[in-house]
Amino acid sequence: MVTRPNDANAHEFNPWLRVVSLIESAGALLGLRDDMIQRIVMPERVLEVAVPVRMDGGNVEMFTGWRIQHNTSRGPGKGGIRFHPSVNTDEIAALSADMSIKCAVVNIPYGGAKGGVKVDPAQLSRGELERLTRRYAFAIAPMIGPDRDIPAPDINTDFQVMSWIMDTVSMLRGHNTPGVVTGKPLSIGGSMGHAGATSLGVTNCTMALLQRLGRMANEQRVVIQGYGKVGAPLVKLLSDRGMKIVGIADISGAIHDPSGIDPRALAKHYEEAKTVVGLPGAESIAADQLFSLPSDIAIPAALGGVIDERVAQSMAASVVVEAANGPTTGEGAAVLADRGIPVIPDVLANAGGVVASYFEWAQDLQGFMWEPELFHRRLEKTMSDAFNAVWSRHLELKVELRETAIALGVERIAEATEVRGLFP
Repeated sequence: MVTRPNDANAHEFNPWLRVVSLIESAGALLGLRDDMIQRIVMPERVLEVAVPVRMDGGNVEMFTGWRIQHNTSRGPGKGGIRFHPSVNTDEIAALSADMSIKCAVVNIPYGGAKGGVKVDPAQLSRGELERLTRRYAFAIAPMIGPDRDIPAPDINTDFQVMSWIMDTVSMLRGHNTPGVVTGKPLSIGGSMGHAGATSLGVTNCTMALLQRLGRMANEQRVVIQGYGKVGAPLVKLLSDRGMKIVGIADISGAIHDPSGIDPRALAKHYEEAKTVVGLPGAESIAADQLFSLPSDIAIPAALGGVIDERVAQSMAASVVVEAANGPTTGEGAAVLADRGIPVIPDVLANAGGVVASYFEWAQDLQGFMWEPELFHRRLEKTMSDAFNAVWSRHLELKVELRETAIALGVERIAEATEVRGLFP
């Protein structure tokens, strides 16, 4: 059940209540009517489904899945699907609201949605994972489609999971539906340039902020938490622009090299060791020491909630760029603001992924593949336009970048809601 701010458990940390608070604050900042704010806050649809799966041993296990459409005033829902043991209604609701705001901030014609299954996919065989994916896709099929809601990969899901979802929905509809998901392989309607798009968007935002602050890229020391689909490409992208990567963490630990980590050497080591720890020439440190390393830019690119009040107080970097979804808690954000550390929020910084999904969806509807150069050029322009819009409003509103970005997103959602009116 998606909780409301006046519930008895509101004093406990809840990602949904956090998002509600941010939207309501943005509405107040913009002077929106209370009824408009509440229309934006409340999810349009919340679907919880049972996902029975026949396991390899012949027994049937039950899992629970969700698909939540938060707001579709600006277009069909858009948002990833995650398979993780922590998945619950409030987490999915919060992420769906984040997607509504994120799509509005980068000004693409999407609303926000999110989905997931409460499961540890590492405990499943490939056959079990496929059967779980297809059963979940069957359960949410009435809600999704190219003109309704378009899922994408998220934590523990990838192009193969998207392929199974697309195939399942295509079989149900009786015709090929490549536009029902994004993040697909090229062979079934994927897009050249999608891989690494989130990392490229983070890089573009980082460079834009450095320019506004009058800093030189080749003088910046960077620490990155996470070496996965977003963090790994970032190491090379930022290094290619002259920045020095001095610290990286993954699930096994962290490494530190004040002279700079070589992207190629790290990629080779990770391929063999499956962890960044043990890279020759780098010092192994505890993962919780990463953000206290001497640095200029900190980039959380893993799970949410990692920069809490304690971490924010020990943050050594003078700039934070949120490549992960929701990496900073409310208390952490307040500490960073008090310390004068600018933060490029997730709804802007990591929006390159959803922009790339939009491009893939558009190509599927057109039946026409873009060249990688065109894809990247349009991605960079979209992210640049979004950053410029947020920065301009930041100067007008005189609030932190996070509050500015959310206000801009909420403003655009409110405009669409207003002009569409209320049916009936």
